[in-house]
Amino acid sequence: MKHSSSNQTFSFELFPPKTPRGFEKMQATVQKLNDLAPEFFSVTYGAGGSTQDRTFASVNWLRDNGINTAPHLSCIGSDRQEVREILEHYRQQGVKRIVALRGDLPSGAGLGSLGEFNYANELVAFIKSEYADYFTLEVAAYPEFHPQAPSAQKDLDNFQRKVTAGADGAITQYFYNADAYFRFLDDCSRRDIDIPIVPGVMPITNFVQLARFSDACGAEIPRWLRKRLEGFGNDLESIRSYGVDVTTALCEQLLAGGAPGLHFYTMNQAGPTLKIWRNLGL
Repeated sequence: MKHSSSNQTFSFELFPPKTPRGFEKMQATVQKLNDLAPEFFSVTYGAGGSTQDRTFASVNWLRDNGINTAPHLSCIGSDRQEVREILEHYRQQGVKRIVALRGDLPSGAGLGSLGEFNYANELVAFIKSEYADYFTLEVAAYPEFHPQAPSAQKDLDNFQRKVTAGADGAITQYFYNADAYFRFLDDCSRRDIDIPIVPGVMPITNFVQLARFSDACGAEIPRWLRKRLEGFGNDLESIRSYGVDVTTALCEQLLAGGAPGLHFYTMNQAGPTLKIWRNLGL
């Protein structure tokens, strides 16, 4: 089923590995996925230095291999000078795209106690003021609403602030209900938000892990899907095979409905994403 039109973009997310073995695995994954000619690979980032050095090492390797890279940059716990230095480092490496995020609050910390930025829109505005349009800025969007948002309305207000501050595009949290995404687009268009909002796609490979992630980040696993996945018990092969089918169908729905592309959360594995890609005939 071939949907891809020339203006749809496809991208892949990596996390910075903790071990030399993990780094080799990430490199092998990138080599396989890079054959698909993605727009970019994004690399996640832990605030306050927890994975910062590993993020830099991963970005260094990608850039040394001439691969388009969009590092995540979260601003909680950072001051302007630190952020400026990181941006300058990336600019010198030829990085042209940044995923600008607030980042997670350390447990027990309140806003305002951590560095000079409280929200992603402040980071976006700062980057635009320092670098004008040098960097393309992606921000996060939450079709099922941010777990800490007091209401759907407030969550849309926050998203609108990031767009007004200068975001060029958005990547969503993963979801398994296409209606949530299309409703979110409708809500945005009612507010005259017209940046491309690319759906984030999480291939299903491990139900226990997925359930844990989803509880933490507020992504909904619909009841029908949860029950089916629970029914496979520890049969990982069946979970993966069913997961590929479900995620392929979701992607088909999204692309047919006019999504501007897809962003795959690869978990540093090439296999599941490649299977979905082939199923889609991209």
